[in-house]
Amino acid sequence: MSIADVPQPTGGELAGSRALDWREWLKRLGPLLGFAFVFVIFSILTPKNFLNSFNLRILLVQTAIVAIAALGMTLIIISGGIDLSVGSNVALCSVIVAMLLKLHLPAEVAALGGIATGLIVGALIGSLVTGLGLSPFIVTLGLMGALRGLAKGLAENSVVYAPPESKATWLARLLHLNYMIPPGVILMFVLAVVMAGVLRYTKFGRHVFAIGSNEQTARLCGVNVGRTKLLIYVVATGMVGIASLLHFSYLNAMGDPTSANGLELSVIAAVVIGGASLSGGEGTILGSIAGAFMMSAVDNGCSSMGFPNWVQEIVTGLIIVIAATLDRLRHRRTP
Repeated sequence: MSIADVPQPTGGELAGSRALDWREWLKRLGPLLGFAFVFVIFSILTPKNFLNSFNLRILLVQTAIVAIAALGMTLIIISGGIDLSVGSNVALCSVIVAMLLKLHLPAEVAALGGIATGLIVGALIGSLVTGLGLSPFIVTLGLMGALRGLAKGLAENSVVYAPPESKATWLARLLHLNYMIPPGVILMFVLAVVMAGVLRYTKFGRHVFAIGSNEQTARLCGVNVGRTKLLIYVVATGMVGIASLLHFSYLNAMGDPTSANGLELSVIAAVVIGGASLSGGEGTILGSIAGAFMMSAVDNGCSSMGFPNWVQEIVTGLIIVIAATLDRLRHRRTP
Protein backbone atom coordinates (compact mmCIF):
# COMPACT_ATOMS: atom_id res chain seq x y z
CA MET A 1 0.00 0.00 0.00
CA SER A 2 1.35 3.39 -0.99
CA ILE A 3 1.00 6.60 0.96
CA ALA A 4 -1.65 7.67 -1.52
CA ASP A 5 -3.77 4.67 -0.58
CA VAL A 6 -3.79 5.58 3.12
CA PRO A 7 -7.12 7.25 4.03
CA GLN A 8 -6.52 10.91 4.74
CA PRO A 9 -8.46 12.81 7.41
CA THR A 10 -11.28 14.94 6.13
CA GLY A 11 -11.51 18.67 6.66
CA GLY A 12 -14.04 18.15 9.44
CA GLU A 13 -11.78 15.65 11.18
CA LEU A 14 -8.82 18.03 10.96
CA ALA A 15 -10.92 20.88 12.35
CA GLY A 16 -12.10 18.66 15.17
CA SER A 17 -8.53 17.59 15.93
CA ARG A 18 -7.37 21.21 15.99
CA ALA A 19 -10.28 22.16 18.26
CA LEU A 20 -9.40 19.28 20.55
CA ASP A 21 -5.78 20.41 20.64
CA TRP A 22 -6.84 23.95 21.51
CA ARG A 23 -9.14 22.71 24.28
CA GLU A 24 -6.38 20.50 25.65
CA TRP A 25 -3.84 23.32 25.62
CA LEU A 26 -6.34 25.72 27.17
CA LYS A 27 -7.01 23.15 29.90
CA ARG A 28 -3.30 22.81 30.61
CA LEU A 29 -2.46 26.50 30.46
CA GLY A 30 -5.69 27.74 32.05
CA PRO A 31 -4.39 27.81 35.66
CA LEU A 32 -1.22 29.66 34.62
CA LEU A 33 -3.25 32.14 32.57
CA GLY A 34 -5.61 32.63 35.50
CA PHE A 35 -2.72 33.40 37.84
CA ALA A 36 -1.18 35.76 35.28
CA PHE A 37 -4.52 37.55 34.88
CA VAL A 38 -4.98 38.02 38.64
CA PHE A 39 -1.36 39.12 39.04
CA VAL A 40 -1.67 41.73 36.27
CA ILE A 41 -4.99 43.06 37.60
CA PHE A 42 -3.63 43.69 41.11
CA SER A 43 -0.36 45.04 39.69
CA ILE A 44 -2.39 47.67 37.84
CA LEU A 45 -4.83 48.44 40.66
CA THR A 46 -2.30 48.69 43.49
CA PRO A 47 1.26 48.67 42.10
CA LYS A 48 2.97 50.21 45.13
CA ASN A 49 1.52 47.76 47.64
CA PHE A 50 1.41 44.65 45.46
CA LEU A 51 4.56 44.81 43.35
CA ASN A 52 7.16 45.68 45.98
CA SER A 53 9.76 42.99 46.70
CA PHE A 54 8.70 42.47 50.32
CA ASN A 55 5.07 41.80 49.35
CA LEU A 56 6.15 39.41 46.59
CA ARG A 57 8.11 37.42 49.19
CA ILE A 58 4.97 37.33 51.31
CA LEU A 59 3.10 36.01 48.26
CA LEU A 60 5.66 33.21 47.89
CA VAL A 61 5.42 32.37 51.60
CA GLN A 62 1.62 32.25 51.55
CA THR A 63 1.66 30.10 48.43
CA ALA A 64 4.10 27.57 49.91
CA ILE A 65 1.71 26.59 52.71
CA VAL A 66 -1.30 26.23 50.42
CA ALA A 67 0.68 24.52 47.65
CA ILE A 68 2.27 21.81 49.80
CA ALA A 69 -1.10 20.92 51.28
CA ALA A 70 -2.52 21.00 47.73
CA LEU A 71 0.02 18.39 46.60
CA GLY A 72 -1.65 15.85 48.85
CA MET A 73 -5.14 17.09 48.04
CA THR A 74 -4.38 16.53 44.36
CA LEU A 75 -3.95 12.81 45.02
CA ILE A 76 -7.18 12.68 46.99
CA ILE A 77 -9.30 14.52 44.43
CA ILE A 78 -7.86 12.58 41.49
CA SER A 79 -8.87 9.38 43.30
CA GLY A 80 -12.41 10.73 43.69
CA GLY A 81 -12.15 11.68 47.38
CA ILE A 82 -12.08 14.88 49.41
CA ASP A 83 -10.53 16.10 52.66
CA LEU A 84 -12.28 18.88 54.57
CA SER A 85 -10.06 18.58 57.64
CA VAL A 86 -6.90 20.18 56.21
CA GLY A 87 -7.14 23.45 58.14
CA SER A 88 -7.86 21.73 61.46
CA ASN A 89 -5.08 19.22 60.81
CA VAL A 90 -2.57 22.00 60.14
CA ALA A 91 -3.58 23.74 63.37
CA LEU A 92 -3.26 20.50 65.36
CA CYS A 93 0.14 19.63 63.89
CA SER A 94 1.52 23.12 64.53
CA VAL A 95 0.33 22.95 68.15
CA ILE A 96 2.12 19.60 68.53
CA VAL A 97 5.31 21.13 67.10
CA ALA A 98 5.15 24.06 69.53
CA MET A 99 4.45 21.77 72.50
CA LEU A 100 7.43 19.53 71.68
CA LEU A 101 9.71 22.56 71.39
CA LYS A 102 8.34 23.84 74.67
CA LEU A 103 9.65 20.60 76.20
CA HIS A 104 13.10 21.67 74.90
CA LEU A 105 13.27 18.82 72.42
CA PRO A 106 15.40 19.30 69.28
CA ALA A 107 13.80 20.95 66.26
CA GLU A 108 14.17 17.71 64.28
CA VAL A 109 12.12 15.80 66.86
CA ALA A 110 9.45 18.49 66.91
CA ALA A 111 9.25 18.46 63.11
CA LEU A 112 8.91 14.68 63.02
CA GLY A 113 6.21 14.92 65.69
CA GLY A 114 4.21 17.35 63.57
CA ILE A 115 4.52 15.24 60.43
CA ALA A 116 3.72 12.04 62.37
CA THR A 117 0.54 13.66 63.66
CA GLY A 118 -0.54 14.33 60.10
CA LEU A 119 0.26 10.74 59.09
CA ILE A 120 -1.82 9.37 61.97
CA VAL A 121 -4.78 11.48 60.91
CA GLY A 122 -4.39 10.20 57.36
CA ALA A 123 -4.30 6.59 58.55
CA LEU A 124 -7.48 7.24 60.53
CA ILE A 125 -9.28 8.79 57.55
CA GLY A 126 -8.12 6.03 55.21
CA SER A 127 -9.15 3.29 57.64
CA LEU A 128 -12.65 4.73 58.09
CA VAL A 129 -13.10 5.22 54.35
CA THR A 130 -11.78 1.82 53.28
CA GLY A 131 -12.57 -0.30 56.33
CA LEU A 132 -16.08 0.90 57.09
CA GLY A 133 -16.93 2.20 53.63
CA LEU A 134 -17.77 5.66 54.93
CA SER A 135 -17.92 8.68 52.64
CA PRO A 136 -14.70 10.77 52.68
CA PHE A 137 -16.90 13.86 52.85
CA ILE A 138 -18.61 12.70 56.05
CA VAL A 139 -15.42 11.39 57.67
CA THR A 140 -13.38 14.52 57.05
CA LEU A 141 -16.28 16.82 57.89
CA GLY A 142 -16.48 15.16 61.30
CA LEU A 143 -12.73 15.30 61.77
CA MET A 144 -12.67 18.97 60.81
CA GLY A 145 -14.43 19.72 64.08
CA ALA A 146 -12.81 16.94 66.12
CA LEU A 147 -9.23 17.86 65.21
CA ARG A 148 -9.90 21.54 65.84
CA GLY A 149 -11.32 20.68 69.25
CA LEU A 150 -8.34 18.44 70.04
CA ALA A 151 -5.93 21.24 69.10
CA LYS A 152 -7.76 23.66 71.39
CA GLY A 153 -7.81 21.11 74.21
CA LEU A 154 -4.08 20.37 73.97
CA ALA A 155 -3.33 24.09 73.85
CA GLU A 156 -5.75 24.76 76.73
CA ASN A 157 -7.64 27.26 74.56
CA SER A 158 -4.61 29.49 74.16
CA VAL A 159 -1.60 29.94 71.93
CA VAL A 160 1.37 27.65 72.56
CA TYR A 161 4.58 29.68 72.37
CA ALA A 162 7.83 27.88 71.61
CA PRO A 163 10.79 28.94 73.82
CA PRO A 164 12.75 31.98 72.55
CA GLU A 165 15.77 29.89 71.54
CA SER A 166 13.55 27.94 69.15
CA LYS A 167 13.27 31.00 66.90
CA ALA A 168 16.91 30.56 65.91
CA THR A 169 16.39 26.99 64.66
CA TRP A 170 15.91 26.02 61.01
CA LEU A 171 12.34 25.01 61.80
CA ALA A 172 11.33 28.54 62.78
CA ARG A 173 13.16 30.07 59.80
CA LEU A 174 11.58 28.00 57.02
CA LEU A 175 9.53 30.99 55.88
CA HIS A 176 11.67 33.79 57.24
CA LEU A 177 11.17 36.88 55.09
CA ASN A 178 14.81 37.93 55.42
CA TYR A 179 15.64 35.36 52.75
CA MET A 180 15.22 36.39 49.12
CA ILE A 181 13.69 32.94 48.54
CA PRO A 182 12.78 31.33 51.89
CA PRO A 183 13.78 27.65 52.34
CA GLY A 184 10.14 26.64 52.63
CA VAL A 185 9.48 27.95 49.12
CA ILE A 186 12.36 25.87 47.75
CA LEU A 187 10.94 22.87 49.61
CA MET A 188 7.58 23.49 47.90
CA PHE A 189 9.13 23.21 44.42
CA VAL A 190 11.19 20.14 45.36
CA LEU A 191 8.13 18.32 46.72
CA ALA A 192 6.14 19.35 43.64
CA VAL A 193 8.73 17.74 41.34
CA VAL A 194 8.76 14.57 43.46
CA MET A 195 4.97 14.29 43.55
CA ALA A 196 4.69 14.95 39.82
CA GLY A 197 7.14 12.13 39.23
CA VAL A 198 5.19 9.81 41.52
CA LEU A 199 1.93 10.50 39.70
CA ARG A 200 3.42 10.18 36.23
CA TYR A 201 5.95 7.37 36.48
CA THR A 202 4.96 5.01 39.31
CA LYS A 203 2.46 2.19 39.59
CA PHE A 204 0.94 3.97 42.57
CA GLY A 205 0.30 7.06 40.44
CA ARG A 206 -1.40 5.02 37.74
CA HIS A 207 -3.56 3.34 40.37
CA VAL A 208 -4.61 6.75 41.74
CA PHE A 209 -5.92 7.78 38.32
CA ALA A 210 -7.50 4.37 37.73
CA ILE A 211 -9.47 4.51 40.99
CA GLY A 212 -10.70 8.02 40.26
CA SER A 213 -11.71 7.16 36.71
CA ASN A 214 -13.66 4.01 37.61
CA GLU A 215 -13.15 2.32 40.94
CA GLN A 216 -14.97 -0.88 39.98
CA THR A 217 -12.97 -1.27 36.77
CA ALA A 218 -9.74 -0.63 38.68
CA ARG A 219 -10.66 -3.38 41.14
CA LEU A 220 -11.41 -5.80 38.30
CA CYS A 221 -8.02 -4.96 36.77
CA GLY A 222 -6.27 -6.11 39.94
CA VAL A 223 -5.77 -2.80 41.75
CA ASN A 224 -5.90 -3.16 45.51
CA VAL A 225 -8.32 -0.27 45.94
CA GLY A 226 -8.49 -0.35 49.73
CA ARG A 227 -4.73 -0.34 50.23
CA THR A 228 -4.20 2.34 47.58
CA LYS A 229 -6.83 4.63 49.11
CA LEU A 230 -5.29 4.20 52.55
CA LEU A 231 -1.87 5.10 51.14
CA ILE A 232 -3.34 8.11 49.32
CA TYR A 233 -4.71 9.61 52.54
CA VAL A 234 -1.53 8.85 54.48
CA VAL A 235 0.68 10.50 51.83
CA ALA A 236 -1.73 13.44 51.53
CA THR A 237 -1.86 14.15 55.25
CA GLY A 238 1.90 13.71 55.43
CA MET A 239 2.03 16.69 53.07
CA VAL A 240 -0.36 18.49 55.43
CA GLY A 241 2.09 17.75 58.25
CA ILE A 242 4.91 19.34 56.25
CA ALA A 243 2.68 22.32 55.46
CA SER A 244 2.08 22.69 59.21
CA LEU A 245 5.84 23.15 59.74
CA LEU A 246 5.75 26.08 57.32
CA HIS A 247 2.61 27.37 59.04
CA PHE A 248 4.41 27.20 62.40
CA SER A 249 7.28 29.21 60.93
CA TYR A 250 4.86 31.70 59.35
CA LEU A 251 3.29 32.30 62.79
CA ASN A 252 6.73 33.19 64.17
CA ALA A 253 7.28 29.92 66.05
CA MET A 254 3.98 29.38 67.81
CA GLY A 255 1.09 26.96 67.65
CA ASP A 256 -2.32 28.60 67.40
CA PRO A 257 -5.27 26.15 67.58
CA THR A 258 -7.59 28.72 65.98
CA SER A 259 -5.34 29.37 62.97
CA ALA A 260 -5.59 27.94 59.44
CA ASN A 261 -9.37 28.28 59.67
CA GLY A 262 -10.74 27.84 56.15
CA LEU A 263 -7.40 26.72 54.72
CA GLU A 264 -9.09 23.64 53.28
CA LEU A 265 -11.15 25.92 51.00
CA SER A 266 -8.05 27.53 49.54
CA VAL A 267 -6.40 24.13 49.09
CA ILE A 268 -9.44 22.55 47.39
CA ALA A 269 -9.86 25.65 45.23
CA ALA A 270 -6.19 25.50 44.18
CA VAL A 271 -6.54 21.88 43.06
CA VAL A 272 -9.85 22.41 41.23
CA ILE A 273 -8.61 25.60 39.56
CA GLY A 274 -5.55 23.60 38.54
CA GLY A 275 -7.71 21.33 36.41
CA ALA A 276 -8.53 18.47 38.75
CA SER A 277 -12.05 17.11 38.43
CA LEU A 278 -14.18 16.70 41.53
CA SER A 279 -15.54 13.58 39.80
CA GLY A 280 -12.06 12.05 39.94
CA GLY A 281 -9.63 10.77 37.33
CA GLU A 282 -8.11 14.12 36.33
CA GLY A 283 -5.53 16.47 37.78
CA THR A 284 -1.90 17.57 37.63
CA ILE A 285 0.66 18.77 40.14
CA LEU A 286 1.64 21.70 37.92
CA GLY A 287 -1.99 22.79 37.74
CA SER A 288 -2.37 22.60 41.52
CA ILE A 289 0.76 24.71 42.05
CA ALA A 290 -0.55 27.30 39.59
CA GLY A 291 -3.91 27.23 41.34
CA ALA A 292 -2.20 27.78 44.69
CA PHE A 293 -0.37 30.81 43.31
CA MET A 294 -3.66 32.16 41.98
CA MET A 295 -5.44 31.75 45.33
CA SER A 296 -2.56 33.39 47.20
CA ALA A 297 -2.49 36.23 44.67
CA VAL A 298 -6.21 36.82 45.22
CA ASP A 299 -5.81 36.89 49.02
CA ASN A 300 -2.67 39.00 48.87
CA GLY A 301 -4.15 41.41 46.33
CA CYS A 302 -7.31 41.89 48.36
CA SER A 303 -5.17 42.65 51.42
CA SER A 304 -3.05 45.08 49.41
CA MET A 305 -6.20 46.95 48.44
CA GLY A 306 -7.37 47.06 52.04
CA PHE A 307 -10.34 44.73 51.62
CA PRO A 308 -11.57 43.06 54.84
CA ASN A 309 -11.31 39.28 55.36
CA TRP A 310 -14.96 38.68 54.59
CA VAL A 311 -14.43 39.97 51.05
CA GLN A 312 -11.58 37.49 50.56
CA GLU A 313 -13.79 34.67 51.84
CA ILE A 314 -16.55 35.59 49.39
CA VAL A 315 -14.06 35.69 46.51
CA THR A 316 -12.61 32.30 47.51
CA GLY A 317 -16.06 30.73 47.64
CA LEU A 318 -17.02 32.18 44.25
CA ILE A 319 -13.79 30.90 42.69
CA ILE A 320 -14.55 27.37 43.89
CA VAL A 321 -18.09 27.52 42.46
CA ILE A 322 -16.87 28.93 39.13
CA ALA A 323 -14.11 26.30 38.86
CA ALA A 324 -16.54 23.48 39.64
CA THR A 325 -19.01 24.87 37.09
CA LEU A 326 -16.35 25.03 34.38
CA ASP A 327 -15.33 21.47 35.21
CA ARG A 328 -18.91 20.26 34.82
CA LEU A 329 -19.38 22.13 31.53
CA ARG A 330 -16.13 20.71 30.21
CA HIS A 331 -17.27 17.15 30.95
CA ARG A 332 -20.66 17.74 29.33
CA ARG A 333 -18.95 18.79 26.09
CA THR A 334 -16.57 15.84 26.12
CA PRO A 335 -17.87 13.14 23.76
